[in-house]
Amino acid sequence: MSRSPKPDPAAKPAKLAKPAKHIDSQGALNSAVWGICDVMRRSNCAGALQYVPEITWILFLRILDVREEFEAERAEAVGETFRPSLKAPYRWRDWAAPDSKRRKELQESKSNAFYDFVNTDLIPHLKKLRHHPNATPRQKVISEIMSGVDRTCSAAEILAAVETRSAEVQAAIERLGRLIASPSSRMSPPA
Repeated sequence: MSRSPKPDPAAKPAKLAKPAKHIDSQGALNSAVWGICDVMRRSNCAGALQYVPEITWILFLRILDVREEFEAERAEAVGETFRPSLKAPYRWRDWAAPDSKRRKELQESKSNAFYDFVNTDLIPHLKKLRHHPNATPRQKVISEIMSGVDRTCSAAEILAAVETRSAEVQAAIERLGRLIASPSSRMSPPA
């Protein structure tokens, strides 16, 4: 990814859009994703070659978080231990969820705190996961996916765009995350 200038601190975040519709088809999901792209086209991102990969890794981290929440609940229900792939503050729920304490702190602090966290802490941490002693196969996959991410044009803008369509996209992501996490899924790791 090409390097881009830091976002304009005076830029206003994307406004929340009309009430969300329920995503019940591939077409509805496509429409929600294109809605996110529309918001990104109006932001500081240079173009689709920049924001599409960013939307992809951010949605990947969200789906991972949903899957791991489901796996943790399942493990707890049967009295097993669960080892998450990511720990705080690197999980979606810690830095990106709209109601997370860390996200609020980043957005309320200095003008580029969110941008700095994503580019100088989050992305480098995720890239290095494969080098940790006892790295799990999932951590190695996360690291491999993030290895192509240089820096973000503005994760805060992408998150605002995702929130613009949040209820729609959230419902689809949760269904997808639970589908991927279900025992019958071919994508589930062998027991």
